[in-house]
Amino acid sequence: MHTLTNIDRSQWDISSPLHNKLTECDRPIHAWYRFVLSFPPHLVRTYLSKFGISAGDTVLDPFCGTGTTIVECKKFGISAVGFEANPMAALASRVKSNWSIWPSELQRVARWAAQKAQDEIDEVLDRTQQTVLSGSREQLTIYGWRTLDVDAHKLILTDSISPRPLHRALVLHRWISAAPSELLEPLQLALAWTLVVHAGNIRFGPEVGITKPKEDCDVVGLWLQQCERMASDLEVFSDRQNIPTQLIQADSRDVSQLPDRSISAVFTSPPYPNEKDYTRTTRLESVVLGLIKNKKDLRALKEGLLRSNTRNVYVADRDDQFVADIPEIQRIAAEIEAKRIFMGKDSGFEKLYHRVTRLYFGGMARHLESLKPKLVPGAMLGYVVGDQASYLQIMIRTGQLLAEIADRQGYEVVGIDLFRTRIATATRQQLREEVVLLRWRG
Repeated sequence: MHTLTNIDRSQWDISSPLHNKLTECDRPIHAWYRFVLSFPPHLVRTYLSKFGISAGDTVLDPFCGTGTTIVECKKFGISAVGFEANPMAALASRVKSNWSIWPSELQRVARWAAQKAQDEIDEVLDRTQQTVLSGSREQLTIYGWRTLDVDAHKLILTDSISPRPLHRALVLHRWISAAPSELLEPLQLALAWTLVVHAGNIRFGPEVGITKPKEDCDVVGLWLQQCERMASDLEVFSDRQNIPTQLIQADSRDVSQLPDRSISAVFTSPPYPNEKDYTRTTRLESVVLGLIKNKKDLRALKEGLLRSNTRNVYVADRDDQFVADIPEIQRIAAEIEAKRIFMGKDSGFEKLYHRVTRLYFGGMARHLESLKPKLVPGAMLGYVVGDQASYLQIMIRTGQLLAEIADRQGYEVVGIDLFRTRIATATRQQLREEVVLLRWRG
């Protein structure tokens, strides 16, 4: 069993992107699929060590994302629970923390599906060598090409995947769906990785954008290589398959379904208050895998998320009532609204800037309140958050405000550690990313 050790980052400048990157030794399991904005495994190790966490403790990541915390815990023999509402991220976390799959069986079924898919793909493409690749969806369907239905197609970013790679992915997905149930999600996750890394025309930097279209891509071959890597990683960590790990697909603002006094520590990174629609980050793979099929599904997903951007704010939202008595949050929201009016900004989204600021911190207050009975006395908590200036360049000191909310709810604020700095896209100023450290007095 590995022991918790810290990586020496002293030789890195605090603004170095290395602080947030996977090292080569961390690639097993973690590299199966991860958000571009995920925090790194070494940060989890650092704080689990500082918190004195060991086997017998249970760690919670209430904003689990793609599973960095729960995977690190499992690697070191520590029980963990994750909450995640985004179905694509939840799928990733479930797969990455399930090490009971037989590697040889994963390889066997993956090779079978790859062969079946490639045979079907070759048959269709042989019949359509003269097809104009820029043809309409209707024309492609006539020629036997697979494509998304109208409702699903409306959900993905325009030109986020070209017709030929999409056809290959959808054929492969059909054969993946015929796999044994215990292997279905690992095979789907490998396809999600292939779509993002190779098949799609997607770039991240920092927003989701579109690159020069790829006319074609060996989707099946690259997918099979990823399945082989996953099988190899499972062989390495097979001795830890029985470490208890649970992923709960639910709204992180309410963790009431956890047993009381069951959590020894929390380590997590909630969304930051900005204009990043985190559902766009996973939109292509979510749609191709059928996790969201139409606008109704997308809205249901957004309604279950912390309100961190104006694209998931709804009339019925009431989380702002949880911070109505915190002057600094009210001051920032009022300053944002006053600047909007002064600048004559009147789009629907701009008019929501002040409201989403209150809703974000209200949602975090609601989360912290829900969490209190689930913590053992003396439990340590770490929240990785970042300063933001997305709303008309009004600075939001996220860590400081979260610490004030926690203090008002009875948590002890142990400190705020600087993790790294990053450059703001609009202003080019350095913004702090911090770890807010709390202790539950109990």
